[in-house]
Amino acid sequence: MAFDIDMIKKVYAQVAERVDAARGVTGKPLTLSEKILYSHLWDVKTKKAFTRGKDYVDFAPDRIACQDATAQMALLQFMQAGKKKVAVPTTVHCDHLIQAKVGADKDLQSAMNTSSEVFNFLESVSDKYGIGFWKPGAGIIHQVVLENYAFPGGMMIGTDSHTVNAGGLGMVAIGVGGADAVDVMAGMPWELKFPKLIGVKLTGKLSGWTAPKDVILKVAEILTVKGGTDAIVEYFGPGATSMSCTGKGTICNMGAEIGATTSTFGYDESMERYLRATERAEVADAANKVKEHLTADPEVYANPEQYFDQVIEINLSELGPLLNGPFTPDLSTEVGIAMTDKAKANDWPLQVEWGLIGSCTNSSYEDLSRASSIAQQALDKGLKMKSELGINPGSEQVRYTAERDGILGIFEKLDAKIFTNACGPCIGQWARYSDPKNAPKNSIVHSFNRNFAKRADGNPNTHAFVASPELTAAIAVSGRLDFNPLTDKLLNEDGQEVMFDEPTGWELPPKGFEVEDAGYLAPQEDGSNVEVKVSPTSERLQLLTPFEPIGNEIKGAKLLIKAFGKCTTDHISMAGPWLRYRGHLDNISNNCLIGAVNAYNKKTNFVKNQLNGEYDGVPNVQRAYKAAGVPTIVVGDHNYGEGSSREHAAMEPRHLGVVAVIVKSFARIHETNLKKQGMLGLTFVNEADYDKIQEDDTINFLDLDAFAPGKTLNIEFVHADGSKDVIEVNHTYNDSQIEWFKEGSALNLIKKQNA
Repeated sequence: MAFDIDMIKKVYAQVAERVDAARGVTGKPLTLSEKILYSHLWDVKTKKAFTRGKDYVDFAPDRIACQDATAQMALLQFMQAGKKKVAVPTTVHCDHLIQAKVGADKDLQSAMNTSSEVFNFLESVSDKYGIGFWKPGAGIIHQVVLENYAFPGGMMIGTDSHTVNAGGLGMVAIGVGGADAVDVMAGMPWELKFPKLIGVKLTGKLSGWTAPKDVILKVAEILTVKGGTDAIVEYFGPGATSMSCTGKGTICNMGAEIGATTSTFGYDESMERYLRATERAEVADAANKVKEHLTADPEVYANPEQYFDQVIEINLSELGPLLNGPFTPDLSTEVGIAMTDKAKANDWPLQVEWGLIGSCTNSSYEDLSRASSIAQQALDKGLKMKSELGINPGSEQVRYTAERDGILGIFEKLDAKIFTNACGPCIGQWARYSDPKNAPKNSIVHSFNRNFAKRADGNPNTHAFVASPELTAAIAVSGRLDFNPLTDKLLNEDGQEVMFDEPTGWELPPKGFEVEDAGYLAPQEDGSNVEVKVSPTSERLQLLTPFEPIGNEIKGAKLLIKAFGKCTTDHISMAGPWLRYRGHLDNISNNCLIGAVNAYNKKTNFVKNQLNGEYDGVPNVQRAYKAAGVPTIVVGDHNYGEGSSREHAAMEPRHLGVVAVIVKSFARIHETNLKKQGMLGLTFVNEADYDKIQEDDTINFLDLDAFAPGKTLNIEFVHADGSKDVIEVNHTYNDSQIEWFKEGSALNLIKKQNA
């Protein structure tokens, strides 16, 4: 069925007029990204052409999607906004709180037993406020959104960084923190710095062992993990139109790993096929009537250098299968001898213990069918699995259809574990070890998106490599990280040398999709009588207390931690077992910055308490400062807050008393999250000043009373020997964001305005 069809038709009814107006304002042909952005302005009458990478702009997104781990905090905040119903179509998806351990049925039942309180809370809040609810086991949020809600030319925000997956259906879909989602739920505009534009021209055509995953792995190598920051990546060219819709989704999904605001593709026949296959012919028909507005103007793709800030060209016919990792998604290696050499030079284990297929990135019917063609060959050619293999289908619809068509049965014949339709190992929900911290050094290969240390299994010694589903399957059979299926032979059980043939698969199921119970619960039309209960003694859920304003007199502050090197949201607020506390701010704050490396001793969760001179865990030290009324700051390196959209990484330090984070550069979502929670997110004017900050410093903000857009701030660092350094810092706060700071948080301002 086509959800929210009236809303979609309204978007399409307005698109021609709004795109024409945008062309008039800008005086030039438009990219697809610009068409969607300008047609979703909060003030549709604006006559201004916005400056990319500079102007903050208010937008009116069409819909919101939330996953269960982030929805808890987002909805706890929305409950304070004083609204009876969400202002735009919104859904909640229960996919993060299901641990992969035994197999789908038992793991799902275990999650229902251990997290029933949270699921019941989310279901009741959804019912009360008009939110669509997808039950545990229904599927991974981004696959479910692609199958049911994404539509060409739309704008969506979601409380998960991989919301960008919907770009595979031609959306501008952006990951945000929960506070951003609350703004839109409450009928307020959503603010975003107008993105820069990166064009990726795809020529040639994918074939053989090369998959859509390899395209984004190559783009990650080119742009690195921060090369897409504050930019939308728009793919075009004959290579783009020749690719499947779900393949496009894979590429957009991993755009989060280059820091991109989002990624997208122009509407084409593959998207139309997917819409019709997922019973949304009505959406396809409506899109076809305005399809010239759902892709860039012809002049743009003919001369992309004139219209994009940066252009990359990739010939798909020359692209080969890649493996990215370990510990970062932009370290790319070609299969085979290049991996042999690099692994030996870096002491990466060549034996592969697990292959994992699924996650929101690669769990479509097409992905499973192509991987199963390799599994079937292993059976036919008498090959025995040398690694363990795990499968996470993307949705109940995909799982049911794949089981009907015998795809899952092929994996099961190889003793693969079919896990629940949920994120599982991709987000650390994997019961692989009883003691992850002391687990052995090993390598795994997966078709997920992220491969930071400890990400999948909590083991800092697990070297995780990202690959396509079909390459993951082949490597799992071989058990070798440097296996090249294009050239290498394997010995079967009869002692014969055999080779894999090229993978095959289906873009869409030949017999169509089928499902008995997709797992969707519609909300009541009037939920005013629904009671949402949160026990005051719950360890999982906690009603929020508004933050007090920090104020403009920050004196005598201390350094909590100077983080060394990469500090992602996984380092600031770990997932895995901590997911159980995502609805309880005080309890989850006990993981605050425990993964960050202390620059002074190169240890994690071991910092100096200046009140007594002793070393302790970061949360313990920070709670001591809070109890003593001492404000603190955090210092970080480049791309601080890279990774997940989780606003807990901003809320936890704020809750514990951190007033400012000063870094060389921020990841976009995290910087916004800090602002939303009423904190100071600042960057060094001179990056070398990072080295001047000492462990025992006392910190004084000298001119915070003059906090204003475009004006730097000066901070005095008084060292233990009495010497001082005054460090100048930049910020990107505009007038509205400075009001958030003055009020204590953006939510405080919303409540004040709705009072």
